[in-house]
Amino acid sequence: MSTVEPQPLGATAHPKSVPGQRLIAVINQINVAKNIDDILINLEVPILSLFDAERLTIYAVALNRKDIVSKTKTTDTLREIRVPMNTKSIAGFVGATGKTVNISNVYDVGEIKSIHAELEFDQSWDKKTGYVTQKVLCVPIAFQQKTLGVLQLINKTTGSRFTAEDAAWAESIAEVIGIAFNNHTKAQRRVRTRFDLLLDEHLITPEDLETALAAPKNKWLDVESFLIEEYGLKKVDIGRSLAQHYRCEFMEFSPAMTVPLDLAIKVQDKYDFLKRQFWMPIKLQRSKATVIIDNPQDLTKLDLIPVILKPFLVEYVVGLREDILKFIAHVQGTEGSIEDLITGLESEEDDENGSQEVELTDSDSAIIKVTNQIIRDAYRLGVSDIHIEPYMGKRHCVVRFRVDGVCHKYQEVPSNHARALVSRLKVMAGLDIAERRKPQDGKIMFKIAEGRTIELRVATVPTQGAQEDVVMRILAASEPLPLPQMGFSEWNLSALKEMAAKPYGLILAVGPTGSGKTTTLHSVLGYINTPERKIWTAEDPVEITQYGLRQVQMLPKIGLTFANAMRSFLRADPDVIMVGEMRDEETAHTGIEASLTGHLVLSTLHTNSAPETITRLLDMGLDPFNFADALLGIVAQRLGRTLCKSCKGSYSPSEEERHELAVEYGEEYAAELNLKDSGLMCCKPIGCEQCNQTGYRGRIGIHETLVGTDMVKQLIMEKTKMEVIRAQAIKEGMRTLKQDGIRKILEGFIDLKQVRAVCIK
Repeated sequence: MSTVEPQPLGATAHPKSVPGQRLIAVINQINVAKNIDDILINLEVPILSLFDAERLTIYAVALNRKDIVSKTKTTDTLREIRVPMNTKSIAGFVGATGKTVNISNVYDVGEIKSIHAELEFDQSWDKKTGYVTQKVLCVPIAFQQKTLGVLQLINKTTGSRFTAEDAAWAESIAEVIGIAFNNHTKAQRRVRTRFDLLLDEHLITPEDLETALAAPKNKWLDVESFLIEEYGLKKVDIGRSLAQHYRCEFMEFSPAMTVPLDLAIKVQDKYDFLKRQFWMPIKLQRSKATVIIDNPQDLTKLDLIPVILKPFLVEYVVGLREDILKFIAHVQGTEGSIEDLITGLESEEDDENGSQEVELTDSDSAIIKVTNQIIRDAYRLGVSDIHIEPYMGKRHCVVRFRVDGVCHKYQEVPSNHARALVSRLKVMAGLDIAERRKPQDGKIMFKIAEGRTIELRVATVPTQGAQEDVVMRILAASEPLPLPQMGFSEWNLSALKEMAAKPYGLILAVGPTGSGKTTTLHSVLGYINTPERKIWTAEDPVEITQYGLRQVQMLPKIGLTFANAMRSFLRADPDVIMVGEMRDEETAHTGIEASLTGHLVLSTLHTNSAPETITRLLDMGLDPFNFADALLGIVAQRLGRTLCKSCKGSYSPSEEERHELAVEYGEEYAAELNLKDSGLMCCKPIGCEQCNQTGYRGRIGIHETLVGTDMVKQLIMEKTKMEVIRAQAIKEGMRTLKQDGIRKILEGFIDLKQVRAVCIK
């Protein structure tokens, strides 16, 4: 830094006088300081000597422009003092207003208030240490009328207060410090790094970063990993800093992400090279490949990558080296990697005398490995359904997974092996592999690596071009969830418990396929499952097992249907009967009869809402008087994707959002939500490694509970319109599916987009 001549000296002191020489010495020391911290820490002794003062604090304005910050040395560590720039403290007042303050007694409230009505002296430090603060001289540090800090002197040892000459000298020193602050700040800004956001947000200090950059590392332990391990920084914060610097998206490794086959083939023999270069293609959308790379500004890599991935266009995301290596290992990997197995199929296909028409049989070892790995990966990723979708011609067979109710593309299988894959699954399910013209149903009992057996319900459907789709639902046997953990609102839970406690009657759970109806009924059974009650269940299939229940698997091929099973149960001394589904008039009639003869009957039905269920059953031909007499209640249910607990962000909704929620909920009932509360908070999706950057993870139940009250039963007997029954139920306390979903929005579980995705009313 060039030496700055202290212009104000002539007005306050002669350079040859002893005080003037000491002032010049202080100014020269400021000019040779290496950085701002050097000024904040090392000027104490010469300045205190110059002013005959006991204590000195030099503050610098923080990057947020809301605080002033000073640093003091305590043994070998640095302690940071942070003061808000406002009128509540002396230093904060000077920083906020840019005015010099010279006080003879800080305990004189009149003198303090004469400067500013809100100004106060914080006595806590004096009380804690026993030190008595009295005289204070505080001057702003500025450059070109912009405040950059504050210089504060405490307790002059000679005289009754700091003099006007002291104030002039302090302002001269502050002016030079202001120039130095400005020069150092400009010098720092000239060298921008990928970690600037971390410095700007005070997540690390410049000294921490200097240490991290200088620390000995190897190619696998980079600066980012060092910051995480040594300073406890979060990966997401480092990612934000990298994304800001490189002006692209930051991405973390996710085991749920599968690399498309077209990209895996491009790099299948280059894994060692990729590990040295730290990049990996991970996504393909139309003709654009997404590549994760440690440095998106490395021109050497940027020239080479498009050549390797030709003819695809390339876009870049930045990632940590450890995550890039995980992506490479995930694709390369381990024995049994789906990408390796499918690439192996490609190789075998090409090796068969150059023919493109050779087809593997279902007993071929490669197809067996691919099939098994698809099922294992599906179970590991928490998939509910596996979809095998062959296409005509040379187009690859697509494998899709449904997770949390949403389908995701998992992988592609070469077209010549699609039929072998379908045949293998049909063999495993005990289906007729020669019959391709009509749908078939079966099941697979599959032993996974952990030693646990899972059941897959298999359905084949013939599609265009003599192809067959296969859809497999994973039925991992599990214990029922306790009723309080099912996500019911307080009113719904209380109503359901009251219904379940009744000795006889009919309880229905309704909703579309996969909405959790069976899970809800099993939770109800778990709530009432005691040694005093004999409980029979007729299910197709038995998905959830629990001790104390006598569970029967339906076998329609031999005539064991829901209706036949119920008639058998009535001769087997039941207290409670659960029927998997009232799918026909016979089953519904039998269920009503059972509930009227002293049994508690639970069942499911595919209807859109609780009131609509009444109309559907009456249309089946049920007697309205018997049905009304039997009905205890109906629970309609949906499953909505929940916001990821690890990354969801909270915010205060705008007036437009509050109005939108009120309209969706029903403006006549919106007062229940306290939408005008200024402290109201909602949550929104962000995206992280745990949720595969979607912002959603898991699902939650959204419920609508219609209780069979005397008034509702009267309306059923009169065959009243569904809208009238709904209005009466709401009047008696029921809230619709959408209303329950909106309540869960305000509880932070879900957002409006997901509520709308599963609810209409």
